[in-house]
Amino acid sequence: MAFLRHSISRLALLTLLTALVSAQDDSKPFDCHVTLDDFKYDLTSLEGEHTVSREISVPPTTIEDKVTFNLCADLQRKSDVPTEDQCPDGTRACLVRTNRKEGHSDRVFSVIPLANSSADAVTVTRLSSPKGLELTFAGSSYPSVVNADPIPQSFHLKLLCSTETSNIDFASYDGKDLHLEWSAPAGCGFSGPSEDEEKPDDGGNGDKGSGSDKEESVGSGLGYFFLILFFAFVAYFALGAYYNYTTYGASGADLIPHRDFWREVPYMLRDVVSHLFSAIRPRQASRGGYIAV
Repeated sequence: MAFLRHSISRLALLTLLTALVSAQDDSKPFDCHVTLDDFKYDLTSLEGEHTVSREISVPPTTIEDKVTFNLCADLQRKSDVPTEDQCPDGTRACLVRTNRKEGHSDRVFSVIPLANSSADAVTVTRLSSPKGLELTFAGSSYPSVVNADPIPQSFHLKLLCSTETSNIDFASYDGKDLHLEWSAPAGCGFSGPSEDEEKPDDGGNGDKGSGSDKEESVGSGLGYFFLILFFAFVAYFALGAYYNYTTYGASGADLIPHRDFWREVPYMLRDVVSHLFSAIRPRQASRGGYIAV
């Protein structure tokens, strides 16, 4: 009984760990946003299920290889297709191989999950010539008719930069690696901040936003200048009053530093204003032709 309890405990612990690992993998699916070498690629414009196929003539039959994939989400189950003819849940790319012979019903003989949804299973390589990127999705292992060991499957998509979206080209499948080629604007990528980060809050008027920032910077600098000037005056009068008090024993108005100078300031300002007005206004001649003095 003790051995049975320990076995059940180990089984429960193994089940819990498997569930936790599966939950962790499910929480990080590939979301079609790629950052590579300071370049960003947004592949969400390519989302949705896409199907491309090829035919191989093997007389007296024909083999159709049809791959269905969705870069941004798992493939959905189809109610009109038998369950055994579909890939399991969590598949991003599924290859269905069908044998066709004239006078006979089509026969599905292979259903191969080429790619799963985990972001850890995706490898991205940047292409320079031609410009674009290549995505490689790791899939499950599938039994081989040649070897006893199952063969790991991979889904490769070469996404080339183009101004227009082209048809998908089924390049090759060798029993383990399936290659597709596709041209689309999403393969061009962009550097720096995204469009949402570049868009200003005022509805897209970048010049206006820049001008507001400059005005705010100038206003802040002017405010700091007057604040420093104010504190300088406070320090000047405080230190001057302290000096007059400790040195001369002054009190009251005598505490003001350079009191005579500040007493003359209003008269000096009056003289300056009077001089400015006299320079701006021409002297008016008197009625008798004499200049007023």
